[in-house]
Amino acid sequence: MRIALDAQLAVGTATGIGVYQRDLAAALGALPIDVRPLQARWLDPWRFDRRVLWDQVLLPVQAARCGATLLHASAGTLPALRTMPALVTVHDLAWLRVQGHTAPYARAYFGAAMRRLYAGAAAIVLDSAFSRDEYVELIGPRPELHVIHPGVDARFGRIVRRPRERALALVVGTVERRKNLIRAVETIAALPRVELVVVGPPTEYLDEVRRRIDQLGVASRVALRGYVTRDELDELYATATVALVPSRYEGFGYAVAEALCAGLPVIAARSSSLVEVAAGDAVLVDPDDAAGWVEALRPHVADPLAGTRRAAAARGTASERFGWARAAAAFVALYRRFG
Repeated sequence: MRIALDAQLAVGTATGIGVYQRDLAAALGALPIDVRPLQARWLDPWRFDRRVLWDQVLLPVQAARCGATLLHASAGTLPALRTMPALVTVHDLAWLRVQGHTAPYARAYFGAAMRRLYAGAAAIVLDSAFSRDEYVELIGPRPELHVIHPGVDARFGRIVRRPRERALALVVGTVERRKNLIRAVETIAALPRVELVVVGPPTEYLDEVRRRIDQLGVASRVALRGYVTRDELDELYATATVALVPSRYEGFGYAVAEALCAGLPVIAARSSSLVEVAAGDAVLVDPDDAAGWVEALRPHVADPLAGTRRAAAARGTASERFGWARAAAAFVALYRRFG
């Protein structure tokens, strides 16, 4: 048995699915199984045309050439033509649920086309029970739907917390509309003694966020950092007061899982998979409840150590729930069934 693992989104500055692919490959590499991570390092994975070229041409060709008996399409996109069975990780159903503002060609490919192609997969893996239920509702029930929570890099569990004296709220994730960043901006605008740092690659939604920042007059208290290095991110997790995750739709919610593993208090939206990932270890607020977000953050502004005890208690269980060794073992069991 030889597994071809799509690892293309881990090329360059990996975020989201790329981090998933990178860490899954590393975890599988520690197990007695023949896994071949596949990449074209010269190909920009973030241009739509090149993404399609990878998915539909280069990936299946590389999988066939390496002698694989099973393809793991780990980015949620599946080649139409394959020479072997395929297992696909569907990270979320956002393209069928909340991406109506995006380009029609992107919705057609990532949404409608993939919905048809999933029917030919040997098995579907979902990042959460929430995403499994979304799959059943939006695409339909089928055999071989499996929930495997992604892991979180073990380094988050080793971060030494040293919160700074002045309150700092941290938001981690791609700056896109469904992540609801404006809610975090409006929340800190109502509480003068707190700063906001935003980490993650931008989309066109960033222009809307900047306009709202200017309208509220909080530019001096909001830092839009974009992509940061691992060391910079770890430093933010170590020194921040609280993580804010106001997203309306997440297939898993890495920002919650990472913060819990780092021992950072979390205020998250009571939405999608975030309730499942938080598992009672975060304060949950409706994503559109403006007053509720202010009241949830207020204690952390008054005392930057508020919530520290709860976060410390949650840290150990979170690191166990989101360990990559557990996730990798679950994937190996599936590989052996279908490969």
